[in-house]
Amino acid sequence: MSFITDDFMLHGETAKNLYHKYAEPMPIIDYHCHINPQMIAEDYKFRSITELMLGGDHYKWRMMRSNGIEEKYMTGDADDYDKFLAFAKSLPRAIGNPLYHWTHIELKRCFGIDECLNENTCRAIYDRCNELLAKDEFSAKGLIKKFNVNVICTTDDPLDSLEWHKMIKESGFETKVYPTFRPDKAVAIDKDTFLPYVEQMGVSSFADFCQVIVERIDHFKENGCRLSDHALEYIPYEEGDAEAVFNKKIAGEELSLKEVDVFKTYMIRLCAKKYAEYGWAMQLHIGALRNNNSRMFSAIGADTGFDSINDLCIAEKLSRMLDSLDVENSLPKTILYTLNPKDNYVLGTMIGNFQGDGIRGKIQFGSGWWFNDQRDGMLEQMRSLANLGVLGNFIGMLTDSRSLVSYTRHEYFRRILCNLVGNWVDSGEYPNDEDMLGEIIRGISYENSVSYFGFAEV
Repeated sequence: MSFITDDFMLHGETAKNLYHKYAEPMPIIDYHCHINPQMIAEDYKFRSITELMLGGDHYKWRMMRSNGIEEKYMTGDADDYDKFLAFAKSLPRAIGNPLYHWTHIELKRCFGIDECLNENTCRAIYDRCNELLAKDEFSAKGLIKKFNVNVICTTDDPLDSLEWHKMIKESGFETKVYPTFRPDKAVAIDKDTFLPYVEQMGVSSFADFCQVIVERIDHFKENGCRLSDHALEYIPYEEGDAEAVFNKKIAGEELSLKEVDVFKTYMIRLCAKKYAEYGWAMQLHIGALRNNNSRMFSAIGADTGFDSINDLCIAEKLSRMLDSLDVENSLPKTILYTLNPKDNYVLGTMIGNFQGDGIRGKIQFGSGWWFNDQRDGMLEQMRSLANLGVLGNFIGMLTDSRSLVSYTRHEYFRRILCNLVGNWVDSGEYPNDEDMLGEIIRGISYENSVSYFGFAEV
């Protein structure tokens, strides 16, 4: 039998009561993910549990590589069963890795399977999952309904037509699926993708380039968008002539790091002002060192499991960026995520500098992200926020995933949250005021994000 019991990770009666009474019944708001909206629009049916559980999941691929599994069993052309078997053989060795918990919660919640996945149980589990996946209720929309997801915010390029979002809306699907504006290709002037992107936009001047970005923000707003997202290896902040930098790049000249940062600063500020005008939230994901393995990047591309944590200093330029917007009354609601836990206290204190405007938790310290969305990472993030800010205003968990079974991460997060709060109560560090505790748990699990993003108004 599986170790995923009703009270899994809940230690003490208070934690159990908080989870089962207040957290577990709450729907899911997945305000940041990388699910392909086409998959939802077409109500995609998965050919196998391998495609559903392992397809595109670089968390699992990294673990398998570390166990000596050949690449063909992750991103190659190996048979689906052989890929699943390779994963099943590796998983029992991953003691302490959240993948072990996530996988078994996925099997139990999606397929009702209580057995632990290993080499001996692999065939029976594989066959049972595939049998269920053939049923209509295990399509993309069916899985979303199974997890009681109210809102999904995908991550979309500014030039996206948003046709799939329109199709989903027209279909009458109960779950709301909104786009998120992610202008990384327009901001990252130092990347090889920039000039092809300008060409795709069909512009030749800086003014036209900026106008297209503003118009695309308008287009996203018309289609229900309430968030943006910027992936930043570091925080840029330099004053200067962004148009001159753009023209220099178009002319094929090399840019200095300062010039790159002048352009990035201008573009982020340009976008942020529009976000503020529309009441959007701006997400800043800070600190990933991407595509470290150049050989594998050349072979299979980005987002395949060869990224890691960066260790740059972020405080001063982040402060200047936020302040430059705040002083003009154009700082939008902002969510700050760090990939490096050394910066938890940096963000935990930074958010307090720019709160206000009558918005509860206007500047948020985002949930444990990527390498930190495991028990220790989540606890460190929440403890930092509790120590330095107001944990009760926290907007909680997101999947940041391409997988439709990753909604189990919300359950994982909620159990960790309730156990943390329950322990504080049981140790006498907070009164056992069930009304207030229930409000806090419901808020962090669901209600705070509804209010923060204004989803009820869309």
